[in-house]
Amino acid sequence: MAKFWKNNKGIIVFLFLMLFFRSAIADWYHVPTGSMKPNILIGDRVWVNKLAYDVKVPFTDYNLNRHHEPSRGDVVVFQSKSADERLIKRVIGVPGDKIAMLNNRLQVNGEWVSIEKIENGQSFDEFLADRDEAEYLHESVVESKGPISGYPIRVSRIRLNPKSSFGPLEVPEEQYLVLGDNRDNSQDSRWIGFVPRAELIGRAERVIISLDNDNYYLPRSGRYWSEL
Repeated sequence: MAKFWKNNKGIIVFLFLMLFFRSAIADWYHVPTGSMKPNILIGDRVWVNKLAYDVKVPFTDYNLNRHHEPSRGDVVVFQSKSADERLIKRVIGVPGDKIAMLNNRLQVNGEWVSIEKIENGQSFDEFLADRDEAEYLHESVVESKGPISGYPIRVSRIRLNPKSSFGPLEVPEEQYLVLGDNRDNSQDSRWIGFVPRAELIGRAERVIISLDNDNYYLPRSGRYWSEL
């Protein structure tokens, strides 16, 4: 055993530190679906900040310090018990909010969310090229702390989500309402319900690298370390 440790201690320490880092500090998430188009594409590897909201004991779910709460507009990764899988979505409603939607138009606490049509020429057009099938809108949600958070959303021209209208729903304490940016193709709170605070893993902040599944998994240029 001593000889094994002597010969392999470097790689063992490296593996432990890597696992420690991924468990407690930050991790990457491979995106397998298009539910967050146009901001996150299939094949993206997304950087997830696990210290954004909590400090947890490594390799456990025990919370040492709950120091921040998600804001509207945050992109979060969570382990959904309802869906029985890890998901990535955008926070739309925080505890106490009243959220409604009418034909994909959001209402937050009685106020209609500002939307603006996005014309051609945006960077995501290079990768999606589906203007005939979808339109893109810039949605601006006032964050729970005050500032306005804006981001593009995708709305299908040919297939409307059967739950494109709902509510109003009041978000319970310790839970969040989340939606995919690809509004007509997303398994989100409309299907799995509110997301408990305890299921949050961290905040997705950047695309590390993007591999194109339709082009022999070659990296997509222009998506290295891009901010979400």
